[in-house]
Amino acid sequence: MEPRFSCTACGKCCHGWLPLTLTDAVAHAGRFPLAMVWTPVRSNARSYELATRLGASVRLPNRKTVAVLIVPTAYLPTAYPCPELRDDGLCGIHEDKPSRCRTMPFYPYREEKDQADLLIPRKGWQCDTSVAAPVVYSDHAILDRADFDRERDDLLDQAPAIQRYADYMLKYMPWIVDELAKMAAKPTGGNLVTSLSSFLTATRRPDAAEIAAAQAPLFQAMAERTKGDPALRDYHRNYVGWAKEMESLARRKPV
Repeated sequence: MEPRFSCTACGKCCHGWLPLTLTDAVAHAGRFPLAMVWTPVRSNARSYELATRLGASVRLPNRKTVAVLIVPTAYLPTAYPCPELRDDGLCGIHEDKPSRCRTMPFYPYREEKDQADLLIPRKGWQCDTSVAAPVVYSDHAILDRADFDRERDDLLDQAPAIQRYADYMLKYMPWIVDELAKMAAKPTGGNLVTSLSSFLTATRRPDAAEIAAAQAPLFQAMAERTKGDPALRDYHRNYVGWAKEMESLARRKPV
């Protein structure tokens, strides 16, 4: 049976981390507290070759090479809703929402032929996969593919900037290689989170101060919301530290 899928606007997927393209991250810098999320992809993974094109290749201490996806991400605790999710469960910026929201449930960090399992709703999600929903995937191909192709093209276009960022971070923060090696050795993998300010500094974006000025109050607000919650200690620490970094970056004059 060909997979069927339709969004019911239940809002269940609008919680926690939201991967973004660089274009969307910049466009929504005044909405989402942003971080850079590093995810190692081992050479035996089906998505390895694609990950080398979209991310960076990193040589580990054991001389093995992993691909690393480095993704601008709306950095929210798992239970926290998207800041633009309305009380009625609908998107407050539907006409201007990021590519990631438009492409769901498909995922351009995977090859197109490996998308079928993404059409199975996660526990608690109310997606319509009944016979009343349209067929969206057939013979390992996405049928209505405009949003998928747009997001994939944006990821390919930003890949050189992601590689420059990786080179900068591995040069000045070599401990990252050890962390990636630890995650790559785990059966479940893992993620490493670094600040958006480090990306803005490494890539010398001319709009860095403007982006930082938009980000600083978001981090300040999230630091206040997460204060005193032991389960969110890491989030709180990052929000506090990144707010200070963004405040400093916002005051810098363009070079």
